[in-house]
Amino acid sequence: MTDLWIVTVIAVCALCTLLERAFPFLIFRGREVPEIIRYLGGLLPMAIICTLVFYCLRNVTFEAGASWVPQLAASLITAILHLWKGNTMLSIAGGTICCMILTQFVF
Repeated sequence: MTDLWIVTVIAVCALCTLLERAFPFLIFRGREVPEIIRYLGGLLPMAIICTLVFYCLRNVTFEAGASWVPQLAASLITAILHLWKGNTMLSIAGGTICCMILTQFVF
């Protein structure tokens, strides 16, 4: 891979992300957003989070503490931080840091 190839791939990814974010605003400019879109906008974020939780915890086994304690502790820290502060970035960072510390230094 050349540097030009890497820059091109990054630019295409950035453009696609930008267009994906701007597309709904372009479609509904000057019109009211349909009720089904509003409904999905409220439902899908929680569905995505639930999917991510199940994906992250899919390989947890209860045979040894090292295989489930860091994930459980990180999940609890994430939930507590989110309920306490309501800040998604803080919740994700706190849970990730907790899991990494427990995985790397304790277990």
